[in-house]
Amino acid sequence: MKVLVDMNLSPEWVDELAKSGITAIHWSTVGRFNAPDKELISWAQNNDCIIFTHDLDFGTALALTGAIKPSVIQVRTQDVTVKNLRSMIVSVLTEHLEILTNGALIIIDEYKKRIRILPLI
Repeated sequence: MKVLVDMNLSPEWVDELAKSGITAIHWSTVGRFNAPDKELISWAQNNDCIIFTHDLDFGTALALTGAIKPSVIQVRTQDVTVKNLRSMIVSVLTEHLEILTNGALIIIDEYKKRIRILPLI
């Protein structure tokens, strides 16, 4: 499993996820900071990555394209710091590995998570 951390989240996530054995890469190291979402989606598809983002547009992009990959973990919270979300994100990545491998949109807030299997129809 590889995770592509979007520009709207801290590069600190890369090292923090590595502590749990999760390979991650921050978009700033592979793409343009102002790249459109479709560029991140394409890169993630080609490199077999799960997108981790705070951008709410990814669900719409997946629905419009009918894509079955990449999986997206979308956080809907004000505090997106590593300190606040670390345990929740690591838990989602490890507990739902099979679902994420097959294609899913997982939406997380402070209180719950919702899982939608791709493609979104």
